[in-house]
Amino acid sequence: MPINPYNLIRHELIGLRVEIKESSDPTIVRLKGRVVDETYNTFKIECEDGKERTVIKKTCVFIFILPTGERVEVDGKLLVARPEDRIKKKFPRW
Repeated sequence: MPINPYNLIRHELIGLRVEIKESSDPTIVRLKGRVVDETYNTFKIECEDGKERTVIKKTCVFIFILPTGERVEVDGKLLVARPEDRIKKKFPRW
């Protein structure tokens, strides 16, 4: 099933481009890059300068850029779970 705004949080996020819109850590706001790894609580993002940064999911609001170019805003609290468990999870109104 192709990724779209309606199935984004139940889809594989590794490889997607991402931008951090809001965060409790002001040093990572507007950070852009590609998701290269995901754990229960964090994303590892490869920034445009080649460095990798680890970002805590629950403290951020992310903007994911889909392969079609669409931009989808997602609260990181919805993403807190192991990737394989998040796929099975039921989300109200998503």
